[in-house]
Amino acid sequence: PCVSCRRLIHGTVLLSGALHSTLPTAVITPGICNTETPTSVTLQIDFPETDLEFIKPEPEERRGDLVEPTQECLKHIARLSQKHSLLLLSEQQRRILWFYRYSCNNRNCSLPLVLGSAPSWDRTTVSEMYALLRGWRFSNPLEALGLLTFSFPDQDIRRAAVQQIENVSNDELLEYLPQLVQVLKFEWSLESSLVKLLLNRSLQSIQVAHQLYWLLKNAQNEVHFRMWYKKLLAALQFCAGQALNNEFSKEEKLIRILEDIATKVKAASDPKRKEVLNMELSRLQQFFQEVKLCRLPLNPALLVQGIEAESCSYFTSNAFPLKISFINANAPNGNINVIFKIGDDLRQDMLVLQISRVMDSIWLQEGLDMQMVIYRCLSTGKGQGLVQMVPDATTLAKIHRESGLIGPLKENTIKKWFHHHHPLESSYQEAIRNFFYSCAGWCIVTFILGVCDRHSDNIMLTKAGHMFHIDFGRFLGHAQMFGTIRRDRAPFIFTSEMEYFITEGGKNPRRFQEFVELCCRAYNIVRKHSQLLLNLLEMMLHAGLPELNSIQDLKYVYDNLRPQDSDLQATSYFTRKIKESLECFPVKLNNLIHTLVQTSVGSSAKPPAPETVPQEWMMLDTERSIARATILGFSKKPDSVYLIQVVQTCNVVTFVEKSFDQFSKLHSHLQKQFSSHALPEFPHSWHIPFMDLEHKRVKDLNLYMKQLLSGSRKLANNELVVSFFLNWSKNNLAEHSSSLTLGPQSAGHKPGVQLVISYENTCLTIMLKHMRNVRLPDGSAPSAHAEFYLLPDPYESSQRKTRTAPKGSDPTYNELIVYDRVTELQGRVLKLVVKSKGTFVGAVNIQLSSVQLNEEKWYSLGNSVI
Repeated sequence: PCVSCRRLIHGTVLLSGALHSTLPTAVITPGICNTETPTSVTLQIDFPETDLEFIKPEPEERRGDLVEPTQECLKHIARLSQKHSLLLLSEQQRRILWFYRYSCNNRNCSLPLVLGSAPSWDRTTVSEMYALLRGWRFSNPLEALGLLTFSFPDQDIRRAAVQQIENVSNDELLEYLPQLVQVLKFEWSLESSLVKLLLNRSLQSIQVAHQLYWLLKNAQNEVHFRMWYKKLLAALQFCAGQALNNEFSKEEKLIRILEDIATKVKAASDPKRKEVLNMELSRLQQFFQEVKLCRLPLNPALLVQGIEAESCSYFTSNAFPLKISFINANAPNGNINVIFKIGDDLRQDMLVLQISRVMDSIWLQEGLDMQMVIYRCLSTGKGQGLVQMVPDATTLAKIHRESGLIGPLKENTIKKWFHHHHPLESSYQEAIRNFFYSCAGWCIVTFILGVCDRHSDNIMLTKAGHMFHIDFGRFLGHAQMFGTIRRDRAPFIFTSEMEYFITEGGKNPRRFQEFVELCCRAYNIVRKHSQLLLNLLEMMLHAGLPELNSIQDLKYVYDNLRPQDSDLQATSYFTRKIKESLECFPVKLNNLIHTLVQTSVGSSAKPPAPETVPQEWMMLDTERSIARATILGFSKKPDSVYLIQVVQTCNVVTFVEKSFDQFSKLHSHLQKQFSSHALPEFPHSWHIPFMDLEHKRVKDLNLYMKQLLSGSRKLANNELVVSFFLNWSKNNLAEHSSSLTLGPQSAGHKPGVQLVISYENTCLTIMLKHMRNVRLPDGSAPSAHAEFYLLPDPYESSQRKTRTAPKGSDPTYNELIVYDRVTELQGRVLKLVVKSKGTFVGAVNIQLSSVQLNEEKWYSLGNSVI
């Protein structure tokens, strides 16, 4: 029988509908109303009269002969609950959860996992589900979001979920509104609890009403749900009242004008594009003469009264998006700049920015301000939308271009840019602090969400020091490919020039340790809210986003959150990811290519494409001899500067900039050490009046370098030649060394190691976090590793080693050492020895019976040996 609300249908019923193809996605939903096919049909159904009565199942427990689960079984239930999403559970895991349903509670599981594991929707099972629902105590209202997904068509369950969400404030509800609009697809009628909740909240808050309006407006582009969302929008407009509806109509008209202008600008030929824009802007000015004031769809708090036409322009990318400068009605001196795009689906950008805001809220609730800059973005229709422009922000690519051809390869590019904008030391330090926190925050966001296509054109810096990312067309690990090679090979963007800026060129090496600590702390805070993040993504699975549409996409985020790991395990894991990012040379090469593409390069020679980068480039090697050097191009400054690719015999590739005068000086110095016949002929410095001198010089200098490096080994490996091509000099080395050893944080401290020691269920775990002020006997910085021994060790089987850290006096490890089957700590000694390539650096012996467990502690390194 057909059921409507709580009664059986009988008699004649007319149903309106439309001819349409099958659904693109298998979803359990009553909300399918329409497709693009215009043909409508009316279906008449005659239901027979019946004496049958619909009786709703009553809650009923059926414990039967179920036995109490063992402790091991309860632990297994807790492990299953860490999946957090019903879609990530196997059939067998669901059967286990349902079998032990009466042993599940809010401390070891979540209700969506238990109810979703029910084997069927028959009356007997549903009555048990109601019993579980009635007795459940929710740990927090957001746990109920999981009951609103397409897995739960039952209205009583959905009503109970909405009752929980009613405890959320309007401001918090705003954060989750996109997901709640999506799951409206699985509601039965305008009388449903979720519809009523959203309409009630829109009466309480103009922010909720405004965002709900534009989300419903945009959702009408989903063809199978168009009529349903139109009904919901009509209901909202009925509740909103005359004044608010007037605001909505003004905003709609503004968007239609912007869409028309953008279409005409995009269609215009290059010479006339600027002229077309200037002509069309008059329509916007006319609009503001008529309406006086208008709110921006991005945020109803942004009230504008006109445009500043001379500040409006367009960008030269494929879609030719508009830059519109609106005059702020509340602060006439502060224009609001926005980008209007057509031809781009901004819904994915909206989702990434929304999840970023949720993560930022989580950090702020824990008292951690990551200085995040998260701009606003709104899809206003199919393939169009608005993007907020952040004031005083510049792309990293532009900063690189200002620093010359090899700006992306220089370590001090970011540092010099901020020094230029902050001549006062106090404001410079504030910029470092803002960068320190915001860079860490975006490392975590982009890693967890798998944001791809990262390069210097979509990373931005504000003059105040905040770093942030833009353009999220690719995420969840859907990287661009060159053949079979991923273009994004770093887990996230954290480069050596960023580390150089944070540590002030190595003067404060401890700041890197602090950066790692901050990243790991922020990562662990977010991981505690894995259930919320996975629920928000699961609720968007049927939104029609190109890169979030399968269980695999959900599992990708689950794997990055690692909710099953302990905090120590996650700290060790994320530290490895930081180091992988820091050592990933293709990131720098990618940035170099982006810079070269947008810079006028005189030579036709091009740098190698990213897909041809050999794996060896990412490996560190101390081999100094040079295999070849080639000029890739030159930039015309007051004097020409040549970009040279240097390939060492170990396949390490670097880039240097040199002028013709510097080549000339090198040759002069070499003439003092070698006879003229041992040296190649140096190109003439005379000017050729009717020829392109620079192209001639490039050819001559390439020949000179080839002969220089393929000549005698004594000449090719000469200190002058090596230091010229690798930018090594005695002065530079001395400066770098002193900055490392004489940094203010390095003075006055003994060598030490930081450990966290924990002991549980005969398992001894030691995390080596950091070392400080470690030195070789000659005072130089070691490439240190640690060796652990658990004494007494009669069988000499307790040795464990960490990885070797690159040369440095304050290395970071965050590595776990585990000893199983340690029955007691009394009488046991942990011996830790620090070595560098076989050379003893220091050691410490720790009596484990007197250790404060699970606490970070610094231990001094001495020369003690047992």
